[in-house]
Amino acid sequence: MAEKLQPRLITLLHMAHRLLVRRICSLSAKEICRLQSPAAAAASFSTSLQSATARPSFLSPSRSLPRASRRDVSFNVQDNEDFTERVINSELPVLVDFHAQWCGPCKILGPRLEKAVAKQKGRVAMAKVDIDDHTDLAIEYGVSAVPTVLAMRGGDVVDHFVGIKDDDELDSFVSKVIGQ
Repeated sequence: MAEKLQPRLITLLHMAHRLLVRRICSLSAKEICRLQSPAAAAASFSTSLQSATARPSFLSPSRSLPRASRRDVSFNVQDNEDFTERVINSELPVLVDFHAQWCGPCKILGPRLEKAVAKQKGRVAMAKVDIDDHTDLAIEYGVSAVPTVLAMRGGDVVDHFVGIKDDDELDSFVSKVIGQ
């Protein structure tokens, strides 16, 4: 029995380690400043501003990376805070597409699902969650295979499916989620 549990425990420890490393690496400058003393944070911030204005770069403040607007029907989840804000607290029903870059069926389902959501003209939103980037969300929602699609309303999971569906089944699923 111990021999069977050990590989699973090692796998869980690896997943927890990856999650911790991702959380640490994804700390924003604002969060890092909060960890420092106020004087050190101010000095660090002014130094970073001077260096950013002194040498133009792709990531300088004048050229920040685009972020999906709140009105976008389909969006990539950036982090847990983004998931809470745009999925859990959404006034619209939200389809959450858990996928992975290496997953062939995910590459087939994703565009089909986006098309089915677009047909609803803003009555439902779609959040895309890469399980390799957001392992914690996948674990929290019990995702054990991809693609997995959760239908959420008011922060609660109201329906789900795993695997690929054809266009008619997707349209039916989306319509059911929005209450038609």
